[in-house]
Amino acid sequence: MPFLTAAVLAAFVGYAGAWYFEMVEGNFALLLFLATVVTGLYWLAERMWYLPRRRRAAAQLEASASARNASLNDQGIVVPPDAHVEEARQRVLAQPWWLDWTAGLFPVILAVFVLRSFLFEPFKIPSGSMIPTLLVGDLILVNKFTYGLRLPVVNTKLTQGTGPKRGDVMVFRYPPKPSLDYIKRVVGLPGDEVAYLNKRLTINGQPVDEKRVTDFFDPDAMRYFKQFEEKLGDKTHRLLNDDERPAFVPGVEDFPNKENCQYSVEGVVCKVPQGQYFMMGDNRDNSLDSRYWGFVPDRNIVGKAFLIWMNFGNLKRIGVFQ
Repeated sequence: MPFLTAAVLAAFVGYAGAWYFEMVEGNFALLLFLATVVTGLYWLAERMWYLPRRRRAAAQLEASASARNASLNDQGIVVPPDAHVEEARQRVLAQPWWLDWTAGLFPVILAVFVLRSFLFEPFKIPSGSMIPTLLVGDLILVNKFTYGLRLPVVNTKLTQGTGPKRGDVMVFRYPPKPSLDYIKRVVGLPGDEVAYLNKRLTINGQPVDEKRVTDFFDPDAMRYFKQFEEKLGDKTHRLLNDDERPAFVPGVEDFPNKENCQYSVEGVVCKVPQGQYFMMGDNRDNSLDSRYWGFVPDRNIVGKAFLIWMNFGNLKRIGVFQ
C-alpha cells in the first residue's frame, strides 16, 4: 500500500504540475472530485480495516505486558509502571504516512468539495471585459445554488432553482471551449430579441434605460472612457463605451443558431433561442461576448456572481455588486 499510495500522490502532483506549466488542459472540478473519491476510499479502509487492526495489536501488547507483570508479581517481584509499554502502544496506534496523507485529509477535501460544488465557488477576474463593475484582480464569490444545484464535473441539473434574470452577472462555461469559465452580464433571456445598434441596447423593441455619468479613468490604458448607467430588469449598473471603436461587430465566429442573428454596420440583432442566454460585458467595446461567439446554453451555467471578497490592490472594492 505505501508504494501504491506514493504512485497515486505522484500522479496528482504530476497532473497539477503539467496543468500549471500549461502542458495539459486542467479541470479543477474533476481533480477535486477524484481527490475526494480516492481519499474517501482510504478513509473507509482506515475506519473499517486498518484502525481496528492497530487497536487489536495495541490491546495484545497491553495484555502481554499485563500478563508479564502479573507473573512477576506472583513471584514477589514488584514491577514499576513501564513507560516503554505506553510509548510502544502509541507507536502501534499511529497512522502510517500513507494513511495520514490520504484518509487524514479526507474530511478537509470533502468539505471543500461540498462547499465549492453546491454552495460558493471563488474566481479571480482575469480581464477587463466587465470594467467598471469588476476590475482585473478582483476575487469574487459565485453562488452555486440560486440557479439550481448541479452535479459536479458533468454539470447536470439536480434542482430547478430560480432562472437567470436580466442584469445578473453570471459565470458560465465558455461555449466554444467549455473547460474555460467566463463571466458576463445576462442581457437576453430565452425568447428575447436583443438589438445592439449604434451602441444602444434594445430588448424586445424597448430601448434600455441609459444615462450618461462621469467619465471613467482607466489607469492601465491611461485614458478616459464614456461611462453610462443602465437599468436591466431591476438592476442598475454602469458600463463603458469607447468612441474609437466602431459600432459593427468584427471577427464574428460560427456558432450554433447563428441564423438567429443579423449583423450590419450598425451592430447586431439576435433572437435568443429557448434554453439559452445572450451575454454581454459591461466594457462594451472591449468584451468578447455573445455578439462574437453566440448564445450560452442553460447546461453551461456555473452560478451567479455577487460578491468581491478581496482585491489586494484596493481593499475598498470588497463588497456586494450588481
